[in-house]
Amino acid sequence: MTPQPGSAGDVLTLISAGSATTRSDLARLTGLARSTISQRVDALIERGLVEETESGESTGGRPPRQLRLHTEDHAFAGVDLGATHCRVALMDISGDVLAECEDSMLIGEGPEKVLAHVDQRLDRLLGTAGRPRSALRAVGIGVPGPVEFATGRPNNPPIMPGWNDYPVPDYFDGVEVLVDNDVNVMALGEHRNSFADAAHLLFVKVGTGIGCGIVAQGRLHRGAQGSAGDIGHIRVSGHEDAGCRCGNSACLEAVAGGAAIARRLTELGLAAETGADVVALVQAGNTQALRLVREAGRLIGEVLASLVNFFNPEVIVIGGALSRVHEHLLAGIRETVYRRSLPLATHHLSITPSRTGINAAVLGAGMLAIEHYLSPDNINRIVNA
Repeated sequence: MTPQPGSAGDVLTLISAGSATTRSDLARLTGLARSTISQRVDALIERGLVEETESGESTGGRPPRQLRLHTEDHAFAGVDLGATHCRVALMDISGDVLAECEDSMLIGEGPEKVLAHVDQRLDRLLGTAGRPRSALRAVGIGVPGPVEFATGRPNNPPIMPGWNDYPVPDYFDGVEVLVDNDVNVMALGEHRNSFADAAHLLFVKVGTGIGCGIVAQGRLHRGAQGSAGDIGHIRVSGHEDAGCRCGNSACLEAVAGGAAIARRLTELGLAAETGADVVALVQAGNTQALRLVREAGRLIGEVLASLVNFFNPEVIVIGGALSRVHEHLLAGIRETVYRRSLPLATHHLSITPSRTGINAAVLGAGMLAIEHYLSPDNINRIVNA
């Protein structure tokens, strides 16, 4: 249901965005009567969502009272689950990190063990921040596989045995949990923290596999079933002998992903099993690794050139394990994108390495939780409860 203009949820949106800091600002921006604005603001204050302080500059007479989000009684968590790691960040309602931790954890150990570990870490971080469990309002979780976002259930994730159709949100009692693909939360974290002014952004994760998170008009675009951006399985011509884990051949990640590069290096007699091994060889100056990474960049660039012509983003951000050697990977990507895309589409296009780095997913997962909680529909439910 779409909230009515000027609802309590809309008022909070203006306050949280910094567009309105006083009741007069709210009346001016919404066109509502001051009495109606007072009702909305008082309801938000009563629910502990907003606080009002006398800190404004006076233009004659009593200084205006300033409105801001009430951060002390609310906590949110972002969780980044990778194939071999678990990162958790506790945030306040404004997105500031209160406490964080990172542990080694194998996603293949299954949902019960992994989520129990996450739950323990949430309690520990809440204790570190001095906040009770009841202050935790929402949790965002990014996982390394496809997710049906509406239900929070992983959908046949190839590197997450035992997770298929598991109801992740149901594991946690008394708190809302949102689950999304890791590259989607990376895109959200990168956009909100580094490229908030870009309306259209692509975040490309180049690790063991390859995926893409899409921000359109400032919002995540997931598609009808949540599988938008799965570019790792776009066919690359001329590589029909490259089998992919999806069952097809010549998929982009089967020829340009970290695992694929590692296999080719192994065939050349070099010790490489993972994308991290590829990065280590490149950083050591191995010419074979350098050549294959740049070649992978060109292949990724072929796919991205089509996306640039179709979507016309302002920014393409490259993240994931291989972005640690971004000067070589991006050289190949840029070479192909600027050669194969239309001039109008690339005129103001920026192709850049991730600025949030390894924190992109955990920050994005936290923002996913915060933005859901602060959405006008949810705030109206809280106020009207």
